[in-house]
Amino acid sequence: MIATILLSFGVLFLAELGDKSQLMALTFALRYRWWVVLSGIAVASVAVNLIAVAVGHFLGAALPTNLIALITAVILLGVGVWTLREVHSPEAETEQPRHAVAPNSGRALFVVISAFLLAELGDRTMFATIALASQHGWFGVWLGSVVGMVAAGGLAIAIGITVGKHIPERAIALGSGLLFLYIGAATLLSTFEMGRVAEMGLAAVAPLAAGLILWLLRRRDNRVDPAPSLTEQH
Repeated sequence: MIATILLSFGVLFLAELGDKSQLMALTFALRYRWWVVLSGIAVASVAVNLIAVAVGHFLGAALPTNLIALITAVILLGVGVWTLREVHSPEAETEQPRHAVAPNSGRALFVVISAFLLAELGDRTMFATIALASQHGWFGVWLGSVVGMVAAGGLAIAIGITVGKHIPERAIALGSGLLFLYIGAATLLSTFEMGRVAEMGLAAVAPLAAGLILWLLRRRDNRVDPAPSLTEQH
């Protein structure tokens, strides 16, 4: 049992390193409180790994992976657009103390759980769990897989917290919004099976285009509402 748990932990932890799920964890950690993100990852990990070990290869082959990827991409792109919309809003011009207005924890938890659950269904880590469950005890594989997935997410959250301490709130919102767009675009492109390198390269177009639009809007706003001169201030 212990050997199975350690094996499953190692396989899932290594499979998650550098995966889009870990990048999602880091991105969410920049936006929401760490315990909300970690709780969402834990719930999603429990559910998706239970599905993998319980139903095995039959459900794995039957999963509509392209449809799931499409839904996930729409959710992530929507979150990215909404985040960037908040960055450009007039209220965002005034820098507020960090976490002065914390996002609704219930809504944030639902977003994290939904995004991770959809992202992991049909992902390579799920099929790794299925393969392990076909050769080892299901409970040991399930427990090790859950702990490995949560540990990888926790590592990404720790990085996000460390980075976030040294970055202004507005910059965090901007960066997380662009990252959401990137992950969403990469997930959407994965349905075309064009190769991982091509997916990651083309996905960069989405955040670059969004950044350009925000820059143009910023320039336009500065021209419409120029800063008051010293004479006007007195």
